[in-house]
Amino acid sequence: MTSLPRALALSIGQLGDPAILRVLGKSLAVTLAIFALLGLALWGALDAAIDRWVVASLPADYSAAVAGILAIAIGAIAAWLLFRIVALFVLQFFADEIVRAVEAKHYPHAAAVADLPFRQELANSARSALRALLVNIIILPLALVLLFTGVGTALVFWLANAVLLGRELQDMVWLRHRHANEASAPIAAPTRFALGGLVAALLTVPFLNLLAPVLGAASATHLVHRGRSDNV
Repeated sequence: MTSLPRALALSIGQLGDPAILRVLGKSLAVTLAIFALLGLALWGALDAAIDRWVVASLPADYSAAVAGILAIAIGAIAAWLLFRIVALFVLQFFADEIVRAVEAKHYPHAAAVADLPFRQELANSARSALRALLVNIIILPLALVLLFTGVGTALVFWLANAVLLGRELQDMVWLRHRHANEASAPIAAPTRFALGGLVAALLTVPFLNLLAPVLGAASATHLVHRGRSDNV
């Protein structure tokens, strides 16, 4: 059975593969474009709402400064949450290319499996993004309550997204290869959580967050195929 560190090492070693670089370039371009458009729309709505509330509640001499600070703070938190959701939504569309590249190099016997239909890929992407959005919205009140602890908020979001990401990364690979809908995935729950936790942590680090989804999908491919071979 391949451990997560081994799967990650294999994935890092393949980052220079032209097929992986193409996926990285496409997914990065689309992610940043969507993120920028959503960010501009969110910033405009947020700035207008905060400005109206602050101006109505505070003296005019410093209401503009307070509104600006609030908009920046809330916008930064929203951006932090939004990037991972957008990145994973986009990656769903390119996941097959990453999986195929890893399979072609390491598991050629599995590379001939047919891709999922586009409609199913779209449905999977939509479910993934909606699930991530709903979970993050649900835990937001608890995260806000824990703000005073300094680390509580980050820990809550990390735990939730570790579970979500582990499942999504596994399914990107497993749904292409399972022989029946009720078949159990070959990645153990602790390993799946560790994979999700690692990617969730990388998504918070500038520049590394651009590589995190690709490394996660490639690592999941190794874990699924090595797990399948152990179960044969």
